[in-house]
Amino acid sequence: MSQTTEHTRSYYAYSANPSPQRPALQDSQQADVCVIGAGYTGLSTALHLAEAGFKVIVLEAARVGWGASGRNGGQIVNSYSRDMDVIEARHGKDAARRLGAMAFEGGKIIRERIAKYGIQCDLKDGNVFAAFTDKQLDELEAKKRLWESYGHSGIEMIDKAGMARIVDSGQYVGALLDHWGGHIHPLNLALGEAAAFESLGGQIFEQSAVTDLKRGEVAVVKTAEGQVSARFVVVAGNAYLGDLIPKLAEKSLPCGTQVVTTERLDPQLAKSLLPGDHCVEDCNFLLDYYRLTADNRLLYGGGTVYGARDPGEIESLIRPKMLHTFPQLAKVKIEFTWTGNFSLTLSRLPQVGRIDSNIYYSQGCSGHGVTFTHLAGRILSEAIRGQSERFDAFASLPHYPFPGGRLLRVPMLTLGAWWYGMRDRLGV
Repeated sequence: MSQTTEHTRSYYAYSANPSPQRPALQDSQQADVCVIGAGYTGLSTALHLAEAGFKVIVLEAARVGWGASGRNGGQIVNSYSRDMDVIEARHGKDAARRLGAMAFEGGKIIRERIAKYGIQCDLKDGNVFAAFTDKQLDELEAKKRLWESYGHSGIEMIDKAGMARIVDSGQYVGALLDHWGGHIHPLNLALGEAAAFESLGGQIFEQSAVTDLKRGEVAVVKTAEGQVSARFVVVAGNAYLGDLIPKLAEKSLPCGTQVVTTERLDPQLAKSLLPGDHCVEDCNFLLDYYRLTADNRLLYGGGTVYGARDPGEIESLIRPKMLHTFPQLAKVKIEFTWTGNFSLTLSRLPQVGRIDSNIYYSQGCSGHGVTFTHLAGRILSEAIRGQSERFDAFASLPHYPFPGGRLLRVPMLTLGAWWYGMRDRLGV
């Protein structure tokens, strides 16, 4: 057997709920559906299908939640990386209407799962979009009107004076507070969903990287030591899929984000930083995000790196950003640092589709993965059950390859990120 791959050394792995070591696939199995990847997309799909009575097997190359699902900032952020006004401008009113009807569903699914299966993952309500400039604040007011036009009734504008009840930092001119957003311990959410799936008879094999996928009326998914024959396959590897399916790899780009977590803070200090215990993300193109953990640490992330390269020293990248926001933490130690990849698309919209008649995929959440992956699992399961209307709303969107192919896509995007970073610094 190949060497075991464990979770990255993160605060989430340190504070994870107990979870069993699952065996590697070592024989031939049969299932209705084989899911590749035990992150949120794969687990959400598998759980929905198991609830509908399907026999489902999940194959995971490492551990449940090993990738982005167990490393992200833990923020429940609604809608998509490109909002409904952009969707309407690019793809028409009908596309905006159909996608807009699902824009706030992912967060609801997460809460349903937590409540139904008793998942302990430190759920807190409230997601804040914080503005540095009046221009950004105007854009947040437009977002509020847009979201309300699509049925969101749980949002409010916060002026500069009101920011004192949100965050103890003087750098913001205002914010948009989404009461339907929130934050969670992301790895514990994934572990809880995996346990829920297994409670319904589902099987998960860890340390079982897929080496080959044979198409056909009955697809065969092969690993180093076994295989699964299934009527349907769901490809849910996202940023960690690699080159298993080149057609998908050329249409998305793995990007790295870096996260740090402080030592435990005095409870009074922790509460003073974020009095409402909301999570916060700023409105810059290259944004920073932060929140408190259940044991009073500050978790702070940002620093996108195109091409999924790991920076040599994460703390040196993130700590200055953290201290710019909270100079009162100058003497506080950083206890955990880690990096994780998310999948970016050229349009910044997720890619959902089908290869042949029975191989389904979802990828490229472009920074909105916590919520969209849970929606994706629902619509993929609906399509497999023969209800494809909502699946088709996403599948009908164009899935563009990156210009320049693999050789040029990283430097081109890096140049674009530099340009938008300069705009952030100039406040334009």
